[in-house]
Amino acid sequence: MKAAIVGVTGYTGVELIRLIQQHPKLTIGTIHSHTMHEHAEKVYPHLNGFLDQEILPYDPQLIQQENDLVFFATPAGISKTLAADFVEKKFPIIDLSGDLRLKKPSDYQRYYQKEPAEAALLAQAEYVVPEFNTAQGNLIANPGCYATAAILASAPIVQQGWLAGTMIFDGKSGLSGAGKSLTDSSHYVSASENMTMYKVNQHQHIPEILQQLQQWDPDLQHIHFSTSLIPVKRGIFMTLYAPIKETVTEAMLYQQFLETYEKAAFVRVQPLGKMPALRQVTTTNFCDIGLSMNQETQILTVAAVIDNLGKGAAGQAIQNFNVWAGLPETAGLLQVPIYP
Repeated sequence: MKAAIVGVTGYTGVELIRLIQQHPKLTIGTIHSHTMHEHAEKVYPHLNGFLDQEILPYDPQLIQQENDLVFFATPAGISKTLAADFVEKKFPIIDLSGDLRLKKPSDYQRYYQKEPAEAALLAQAEYVVPEFNTAQGNLIANPGCYATAAILASAPIVQQGWLAGTMIFDGKSGLSGAGKSLTDSSHYVSASENMTMYKVNQHQHIPEILQQLQQWDPDLQHIHFSTSLIPVKRGIFMTLYAPIKETVTEAMLYQQFLETYEKAAFVRVQPLGKMPALRQVTTTNFCDIGLSMNQETQILTVAAVIDNLGKGAAGQAIQNFNVWAGLPETAGLLQVPIYP
């Protein structure tokens, strides 16, 4: 199958190129950008010998004529207006932006501060965490990076109803998660040897996480969620602090994590008490999870690490494609992490 990429010049678009190049059943079709129309190798010299083609202006008719599906690797606010033409013709879409993830338009308006997509479009979009559900249609909303790590870290607890209070999520992300546009916080002199917290209690992935967790526990109303930038290129280190009911032991929790992810190809639960390092998952689609219970406070600490461009974006999009297309879930995605 041929895949078009819209937004190919961003970090996520380039990561899609890298992953599709090594996929056994998926090839790169046309590539598109709204602002940059040059030869791909000129924009990204590291693609020399791998992608000998022009970056084209956005053209929905050309995309549908020349490809079998399209990945939207665009910033928020774009795919919600571009997707309608494809949906009308039942052309497959995997959207990596946040435009189609939230079922409540008011949540999108509040957290993204933009006008939401049309209700009919949101009704057709399927938010797919591949460890827990499979797309039934042709419009897939790919989960966000922080949301992926948070959902995988907390799902076994929420599904069992073992929470005894509010969960606290502390997410730390590499600078590629902020995108290519330079800001004061992502400038080298601000980011190097530094850590900064941002969007406290306002991050756009908060309603996305709640929306998924409420599928398992409708009574769950709130989470506490903070995010920080750390001076690395790629990766998310998500730490969850969860108060647990007194009847639940550490052994029970660990066994539940093992059972939940026993058949999950890309979730690796660490030995009990061992926490994962960010480097374990760099440039991969893996999520490594470790946990430890404080017996005195009955608070569970869960650490989940992912590559924000891999499992947090392009890798998960390919994983969703594989499942949707009836291919092995791991097709094109079993890279050994870069180490050191």
